[in-house]
Amino acid sequence: MDDALATALSDAFSGRPVERVTGVGPSWNGANETVGVVFSDGARVFCKVAIDGDGRRIARERAVLRYVTDERPLAAPEVLAADPDAAVPYLITAPAPGRELSDLWEAVGDESLGGEPVSDSIAGEVTGDGPRDAIRTALLRRVGATLATLHTERFETAGETVGLDATADGGTALAIEAAPWPDVLLATIERTREIGTSDRLASHYDAVIDCVESNRDRLRDAPAALLHGDVAMPNLFVTEESADGPEGDAGPDGVVPIDWELAHVGDPARDLVRAEDQLLNGFDTVGPERFAEALYAGYRERAGGLPPGFDDRRSIYRVVRMLGRSGFVDQWSTYLDEPTASLVERADAELEARLDAVWRE
Repeated sequence: MDDALATALSDAFSGRPVERVTGVGPSWNGANETVGVVFSDGARVFCKVAIDGDGRRIARERAVLRYVTDERPLAAPEVLAADPDAAVPYLITAPAPGRELSDLWEAVGDESLGGEPVSDSIAGEVTGDGPRDAIRTALLRRVGATLATLHTERFETAGETVGLDATADGGTALAIEAAPWPDVLLATIERTREIGTSDRLASHYDAVIDCVESNRDRLRDAPAALLHGDVAMPNLFVTEESADGPEGDAGPDGVVPIDWELAHVGDPARDLVRAEDQLLNGFDTVGPERFAEALYAGYRERAGGLPPGFDDRRSIYRVVRMLGRSGFVDQWSTYLDEPTASLVERADAELEARLDAVWRE
């Protein structure tokens, strides 16, 4: 255990002996470190520390987790301890119920994973061309419905989440630092720059920023909802379903999102475009259309349609999504076992194509 983690755990659980620390899989966020912690009494928690010393992300995630848990019909990990103002800012949460979506995705069709059968009940109603695709399709419909539930509540304006406020009826509301949606979107681009792990394609940030600035009129009137900001398979946990619905306190669809540090208030279309890309696409590959259709179908069924203006702004958000490649091209090189130079060339070409698509509209 390194000094940062030891300091956070000592502050939050003074004198409580730790049996072991476990990894939680690869992370491309260079500003944080997250581990699983098993105490000597068998209890388990997850500890995230901001190794760059910036506690704003910790404050944001703590506030959003408590708000979602208390005020929204969604499930989220319980906050056990947090201190964004500590010398080593930290957030400690209870484990999320269910199984990680990325594990389920790979295990579909296998006999079992970790001794637990992968049953049809994990996906609910199963329909489609084959059992493997049917279960994956059903899972994506549940994710789409969960996003629609998150986006149901509208805010008066876009903005950055900075904490919690008390309401007159004794509840809690998100404290929002209001700003026009284009400005909030630009702030998220700067956050990507901050946590990125490579500056090989630094010029891409300037090109994306220019695209957003040039399309302020298309972005300005977008609706405002709470966005998760990082809807990737490792950040979604899925519970079993029964005839009475999902097991336990896991929300209406049995999907529990974790890792809310990038949450903000803005255009729900942006969250949905990002979700499709992170869940289904690769560096320069596109997932099967039937899976994207399942994600959107789940959203439509819950929300009654896609977010207003989705088709008009989708191409802009696809440009912004390129930074998930450009800012982490070194990580992609390792993951794909391909030369960085080749990925740089392909990313340059893809960004140019996406920018052209925006200008043609």
